[in-house]
Amino acid sequence: MNEPTKRNLKYLGLHAFLLSVALTCLFPLFWMFRCSLMDNQTVFTDKGLIPSVINFGNYADAWTKGGFGVYFFNSILYTVSVVVGIVLVSSLAAFAFSRLKFWGRDAFYYMFVIAMMIPLPGSFVPLFVLMNKLGMANTRIGYILCMINVGLSLSIILLKTFFDKMPSDLEDAARIDGCSKWQIWWNVALPLARPAVAVIVIFNSLNVWNEYILAQLLLSDDKLMPLQRGLMAFAGKHSVDYSLLMAALTISAVPIILLYLAMQKHIIKGLSSGAVVG
Repeated sequence: MNEPTKRNLKYLGLHAFLLSVALTCLFPLFWMFRCSLMDNQTVFTDKGLIPSVINFGNYADAWTKGGFGVYFFNSILYTVSVVVGIVLVSSLAAFAFSRLKFWGRDAFYYMFVIAMMIPLPGSFVPLFVLMNKLGMANTRIGYILCMINVGLSLSIILLKTFFDKMPSDLEDAARIDGCSKWQIWWNVALPLARPAVAVIVIFNSLNVWNEYILAQLLLSDDKLMPLQRGLMAFAGKHSVDYSLLMAALTISAVPIILLYLAMQKHIIKGLSSGAVVG
């Protein structure tokens, strides 16, 4: 067997393995969507990949019966606010740690590194006590600030790595053109860090969208709860109505899937390039 044939067989086996892994990961999502289009009576009796009778009414029933409108709006609001806050704060902090020189810079930076070693549930009690003392418990702004705090450490470290690799010539050229530090951050550093920003956006969007415990801890008003709280309440009421439950789960999964698909190019570039500025 010649060398090109061996190489082709190697690539064929590798791609077959990766394809099987991808199908294994995607099949539960497909099965969830499939069940959401069926009646509850046919979920376990219809064995076909495509339902014999398609019922889109499950989505309308799940939306109205579960009160998903309020929960969905809350999750959208929390996710957008937290992600925007994390990108702005972490990019400013990372730019300062990377390009500015000030007293205690390394000490402050390593504080964020050490904070990553603390399990997330370990920070919930201090956050709860702090929000109560500030009078911000059971408020949207209090929950948003807590979620921004949760996602800062990793975002700062990732962005600092990108800013460290930014050529100093670009910064010098911008300074010669009359740019201030703020303008260099906005017009030079942040655009170059798009792959890292994309990774930060998708990771933190997943964290906020799927967050449940901190919301239960800080929010007592049902009208302030995110979508995951609505899913838990809905599952309790319709635990045996699998078609409605699958429709509700599909509603909650679609926004994050669309976000990932929209940012897939930058996310893959950010994860694969590591510290290479693109």
